[in-house]
Amino acid sequence: MTTNPSPQIWLYDTTLRDGTQCEGLSVSIEDKLRIAKRLDQLGIPFIEGGWPGANPKDVQFFWQLQEDPLKQAEIVAFCSTRRPNTVAEAEPMLQAILTAGSRWVTIFGKSWDLHVTESLKTTLEENLAMIRDTIEYFRTHGRRVIYDAEHWFDGYKQNPEYALQTLEAAIASGAEWLVLCDTNGGTLPHEVSESVATVNSHLSFIICQKLMTNDLEQRTIPQIGIHTHNDSDLAIANALAAVMAGATMVQGTINGYGERCGNANLCSLIPNLQLKLGYSCIGEHQLTQLTEASHFVSEVVNLAPNEHAPFVGRSAFAHKGGVHVSAVERNPLTYEHIQPEQVGNRRRIVISEQSGLSNVIAKARTFGIELDKQTPQARQILHRLKQLESQGYQFEAAEASFALLMYEALGARQEFFEVQGFQVHCDLVEGKEASSALATVKVAVNGQNILEAAEGNGPVAALDAALRKALVNFYPQLAAFELTDYKVRILDGHAGTAAKTRALVESGNGHQRWTTVGVSTNILAASYQAVVEGLEYGLLLHSQAEAALQV
Repeated sequence: MTTNPSPQIWLYDTTLRDGTQCEGLSVSIEDKLRIAKRLDQLGIPFIEGGWPGANPKDVQFFWQLQEDPLKQAEIVAFCSTRRPNTVAEAEPMLQAILTAGSRWVTIFGKSWDLHVTESLKTTLEENLAMIRDTIEYFRTHGRRVIYDAEHWFDGYKQNPEYALQTLEAAIASGAEWLVLCDTNGGTLPHEVSESVATVNSHLSFIICQKLMTNDLEQRTIPQIGIHTHNDSDLAIANALAAVMAGATMVQGTINGYGERCGNANLCSLIPNLQLKLGYSCIGEHQLTQLTEASHFVSEVVNLAPNEHAPFVGRSAFAHKGGVHVSAVERNPLTYEHIQPEQVGNRRRIVISEQSGLSNVIAKARTFGIELDKQTPQARQILHRLKQLESQGYQFEAAEASFALLMYEALGARQEFFEVQGFQVHCDLVEGKEASSALATVKVAVNGQNILEAAEGNGPVAALDAALRKALVNFYPQLAAFELTDYKVRILDGHAGTAAKTRALVESGNGHQRWTTVGVSTNILAASYQAVVEGLEYGLLLHSQAEAALQV
């Protein structure tokens, strides 16, 4: 018995062009090349690389890919139709696209008559000529063309007859894809469905007529694509509506990056299309790389990952309520819509004041500790957890501190060092922005007392440096540790400068990251606690790794 193959949806990534228009996002040529190669590994068929000729960076990007091409993806150059009242052959920007050397070119043109008359300051007929002339120019030079119908949905609402004429012009010129763009992001899903269905019906009629008169080559029968923006928080819903109405190409960006509110997020679209609707987008093995690819791109563009992002976020499969945890432990289907491993994510049990014994037991298991509800230490850990959280501690985001709390309750917390005291002195010179700090720490290691001092550009940096300086001779692995993030939150603002402070410190060793927490009415004491536990947990990880190698 044979099974029918899943229908194909062609993914088109525009992270490197539309995504870079996101406020606060900037990439170098090297960044763009790294992202392109990661998307290529993910199995994305079309990767839009930018607008060659619009800026030197994109020109060099395409040149470098000619020297070191992608393995399977088509790299696509992007540009607009020619200017009004010129000819395509005389347009320098179109010649720059040819020089880029990509086999595929995406051309965007105006669908909305308002934009034709107000933005381009030309006639409706000239706009049609611009579409035809530009596409024909690239077809003559052997390029395959994707036509992006900019502002399609707004244009179709206002003047459907003219909007359809722009698509007819693209068809007549040899465009292979007609991508309907919700450029302003204001269209609703039912409007997308109706419009895509209408376009499909209209194009079928035109194509049948042309085939009957041998006026259209079989290879240029166009397909429909969709390009949505998220201004109404509907980019993904609109893209799915378009696919279900007949679109076979979906354009979007990794993590939904894009201008204003962003573009359709491929990290949500891909699993929805593939796991929920049964379409074929990328290979199953590649799908398991989705979370890693999402985080990789966010690291390269230097934007913090959205921890609450569906499918790929750190909290996407996190369980906090005791009832939820107990149920998920028995059957993950009770509170998970897919298996997290399908998209390369993992289940997390979150520890907080809302936790029950089920949370503690499940969380302990992630650290290799087996407990049950009858274990006295389990209730001791739960009691201590709730006691500390009532004081302002937060262990949801500080799992390393919770691990140390567990080891202490079980009598298994290693004492790598003991901090016997510290002092921090800050200098602030009037009229200068920069300030310096000097920290002095006294620690004991294996019965030996060490007194060290170090400077930093702030009190926490100085304290961190002094601790490392005091301990590195005993623990050389500390040289690889780094403080990667530091957050402070005032817990009771009504208390003014006497308010209790919570400090979260994220540390790393180049391979792993972990977060620790400290709470005090003294911001330095809170920070000190978090920094110390960060070093302690890092040493614990190193110790466990060494023990595993010796087994």
